[in-house]
Order: sequence, then structure tokens, then C-alpha cells
Amino acid sequence: MYYNKCPVLDNKKIIPKHIIDLAIEEIELNKTEKINLIWLEACGCSGNIISLLNGENPDVVFFLNSMVNMTYNNSLMADEGEVAFKRFLDTLETEFILVVEGAVSTKDNGLYNVIAKYNDKYITGMEAVTMAGEKAKYVLAVGSCASYGGPSAGRPNPSGSKSVYDFLDREVIRVPGCPSHPQWIMGTIAHIISFGKPTLDRENRPIIFYGVTIHDRCTRRSYFEKGMFAEKLGDKECMFKLGCRGPITRTDCPIRRWNTSINWPIGDNTPCIGCARNGFPDSMEPFVRY
Repeated sequence: MYYNKCPVLDNKKIIPKHIIDLAIEEIELNKTEKINLIWLEACGCSGNIISLLNGENPDVVFFLNSMVNMTYNNSLMADEGEVAFKRFLDTLETEFILVVEGAVSTKDNGLYNVIAKYNDKYITGMEAVTMAGEKAKYVLAVGSCASYGGPSAGRPNPSGSKSVYDFLDREVIRVPGCPSHPQWIMGTIAHIISFGKPTLDRENRPIIFYGVTIHDRCTRRSYFEKGMFAEKLGDKECMFKLGCRGPITRTDCPIRRWNTSINWPIGDNTPCIGCARNGFPDSMEPFVRY
């Protein structure tokens, strides 16, 4: 086991920051080879690749130059058209990690999400996920649409979208969030590169990032314990009675935060809407309740 070389918490959950640091150290010492990575944007808003671009410590430049060899992503790669998709096909014959963001549109053979045209044939996201999912060493469903269906599969779901986890008949590591935090993404991949698959919970999420609820670490927890609750948005007390989903949502948002760790929803007087959990958005609505 690798626990003897990784710092751990009392409850044996590895400290996420140290995983990234150790992965970077191993890569910089040339102990670890860069692995190929395909990043498919399926039926969704592409918010997770945008979130990745906002990563820091490490930043996306280090991630792309030193951690992985991203051979295919239609938002970032310089190649286009058939040349780009040929790189996708070539990567299928190598060892690679598959990252999928967005749900898989299945209605009409996936026609509502076309990612390429190759040899005069339209390639749907459903087809690309199937092709790469069968051969990838690891599959990561990044974001809530890929992990659980999310907004893309929300009622009435006219595209017949479903999560990558439900679509592929193989192990899929879920890294949910709307969008997923860049350190959840890079931290999970760093763990895979240096130590192999991270310990997963019963929903196949890395425990290092999804092991406790937002409520457990919330900066307003003391108000909850004292029974002091906000009555309207902007009040400083606990927002549980305004519909905050922090008690049922497992992420480390309170300590990870967003936009170079400047802020996070509750820190900005907005209740947690449970974007990283199963059932979002349908079963989380209305997002604010009085």
C-alpha cells in the first residue's frame, strides 16, 4: 500500500494537497511517464474544461506539459476536423485515460451530440464514448452531467441523455460538480499517475475529495449548532432553513473554494444547491426555500 509514503489524516483519508504535490515531485524527478489522455466533451456546457483552465497549484499549463499528454480535446487542441479525430483514433491504440464531461445523448443513436465528421460520417458523442470507453485504462466522469446525468438529463430529457457511469458497462470514477473543481480533476488524475486508482466511496467518487459533507466543514456550522438560522439571503447565520443542501452534499468546497481559492457559494451568501450530488438539478429544486 502507498499509505506509508503519503501523509494521512486520522481517519486514513489522504490529504488531497499532498497527493498533487507528490505527483508533481515524481513527475519532475522523471519517475513517472506521462500518460495519454482523451478529454471528450459530450452533451453538456463544456464548463468543466473551462474550470480546468482556471486551475492553479498546479495550473493547467503544468498539467498539460508535465502531467499528461492530452491528445484530444476539441476545445483546446490546435488540430481540427478529420486530422483532430485521427489523433483520437490513434490514441485508442495506446495506454490512455479517458475523461468525459457531459452526459451521453442516446436518443436517435446519439444524433443530438455530434463531435466530429470523419470519412463523410458523423461521429456522435455516444459513439466516441463507446469507442474510447472500451479501451481506456481508466475512465473519469467529470462534472455532474457525466457523473449523474445532471442538467443535460434533467426533465423532460428530450435527448435521452444518461450519465457515463450508467452508459458504460465498466468501472467509471465519478468526479462530480457543476462544474468540477480543477483540483478535484487534477488531484484524481495525479493520484492515478503516481499511486493508481484512489479509494472510492460507494458511488465511485474519490473519498479524498468527497469523503465528508459541506456541512461538516462549513464556516457557518457554529450557527447551526446554536440553532441560529438565516431568514433571508444576506443574513450571516446558517442557511439550512433557506434550503441549503450542504448537509447532504459531499465535497470539500469550504476548504477548497473557487477562483484561486478566493470564495465559494456559502461564503458569498448563497445556499449550497447540491450541484455535486445525485439528483441535481431536478430533486434539488427550488434552490432557495423560505
